[in-house]
Amino acid sequence: MTSIGTGYDLTNSTFSPDGRNFQVEYASKAVENGGTAIGIRCRNGVVLAVEKIITSKLLKPAANKRIASIDRNFGMISSGLVPDGRHLVSRARDEAASWRTSYKCPIPSSSLAFRVGSYVQAYTLYSSVRPFGVTTILAGWDSETEGRVDGQVGSGPKAASGGQTKSTKAGGPGLYMIEPSGLYWGYYGAATGKGRQTAKAELEKLDLSSGSLSLEQGVKEAARIIYAAHEDSKDKDFELEMSWVSSSDGPTKGRHEQVPKEVLEEAESFAKRAMEGDDDEDTATGGGETMEL
Repeated sequence: MTSIGTGYDLTNSTFSPDGRNFQVEYASKAVENGGTAIGIRCRNGVVLAVEKIITSKLLKPAANKRIASIDRNFGMISSGLVPDGRHLVSRARDEAASWRTSYKCPIPSSSLAFRVGSYVQAYTLYSSVRPFGVTTILAGWDSETEGRVDGQVGSGPKAASGGQTKSTKAGGPGLYMIEPSGLYWGYYGAATGKGRQTAKAELEKLDLSSGSLSLEQGVKEAARIIYAAHEDSKDKDFELEMSWVSSSDGPTKGRHEQVPKEVLEEAESFAKRAMEGDDDEDTATGGGETMEL
């Protein structure tokens, strides 16, 4: 079987003889050329971070945001073709607004991931469209308590008015990654873009499934991981953009917000110290090696 398109990549609705859709694979290649983006699910919130390569000295710092708010408790980050990512942000906002119109409450993270993933997957089925050349990471916080619905008048039912049963645990952090094929999974830590392999290796060291990492620690670790993933392109300048969403009693009060400037600067200082420490260890290790004759 051939490993290149040779005619089977001319349309999005054609499979190759060995069952491959080359247009989707090409879209994944476009993602690999984008800046590294990661998401970290912490004990009391979720952190998003992205590496924005500075392509021109004329660009205004902190402009051209890559992290967008979808609803008051949701954020989205993307890697790959920037215009495609902006289109999916618009679509995700429409889905969140549609949910609020129908159910008078914020959309759950799993439902938003399902709706956006289904939309992305639809663009892999027809010859008249092309797949999205972007991988997106969704982060949000589902309310743990029974809240008032939009426009509610009166107290409503006394129990389970929004489908939640008393004495049962509900809500919490949500982190999903949606690939160009429309495939999506829930993650403790997700990475995409050019430095995803390095970022993924660093995420696996954090033991995120134990739920011991706090949101504040997650911000510092996210900055460190982005700096580590940037090492392969260290000849290019970049800007670190970060956002977070916490529980209702956390620093963001359940809302998705940009990480404050002072917190971001502290995280970047932590990341730079960590990278300098790694360089010192490598130098010491290299200096201690001897050659046997």
